[in-house]
Amino acid sequence: MAQNIKIAVTGAGGRMGVTLIRLIAGTEGVTLAGGLEAQGSPHIGADLGTLAGLAKPLGITATADALSVIKDADALIDFSTPAASVAFAALAAQARIVHVIGTTGFSDTEEERLKAAARHATIVKAGNMSLGVNLLAALVRQAAAALGADWDIEIVEMHHRHKVDAPSGTALLLGEAAAEGRNISLKEHSERGRDGVTGPRARGAIGFAALRGGSVVGEHDVIFATDHERIRLSHIAEDRGIFARGALKAAQWGQGKGPGLFNMADVLGIK
Repeated sequence: MAQNIKIAVTGAGGRMGVTLIRLIAGTEGVTLAGGLEAQGSPHIGADLGTLAGLAKPLGITATADALSVIKDADALIDFSTPAASVAFAALAAQARIVHVIGTTGFSDTEEERLKAAARHATIVKAGNMSLGVNLLAALVRQAAAALGADWDIEIVEMHHRHKVDAPSGTALLLGEAAAEGRNISLKEHSERGRDGVTGPRARGAIGFAALRGGSVVGEHDVIFATDHERIRLSHIAEDRGIFARGALKAAQWGQGKGPGLFNMADVLGIK
């Protein structure tokens, strides 16, 4: 594994950004290359160490100039917005650096643009960067493969009140795992909302329910239900640090891998 990897972060003044800055500052073998903020952000020009609450300033300030930051980095860790992540992916492809994407809520067109960028950049993209969630996805895949279509699958997730997309990227990751286990298309078999007289549940459907409230970091339940019995597989995130640690591991893992679109299962060796 390469040493002294220079890592830049997006959303440097946000919740994930400051978590990542603290983690990078305290981890051997990696250094902070820079921090990005959107144009007009009040954090632009602020010292990244001060933003993250470190004991001493780092002498690196937040900027909106993505090109200047990316050209000096070995990796970019990106928890931003779909449009911003697509733009960053193009810059990462030009610079031939590792782009770790924890952003969720991409459209089909945006997904295609990321695939195009991955022909030139090492992109690690995941709806959730934690070890626990990716282990859960592997279990969901196995359970879905073992249980027949008479077992209904429901995915219930809850996040803090500020989350803007639903279902969560993690819920979709788990839904994809269930669909892969059954060798079906999630897009053709998902139920995203129920209201009013909806009729009986479609056989083989994968249902989603999204809850929002308070400061919940992330809770996910995958429920397999059939007549007279249920199986519930769950994950609870109590600290955003688990996502930051996974993202940092992905940035380190991607060094020297070459172009391609990878996920956390690749990083962790989970299949």
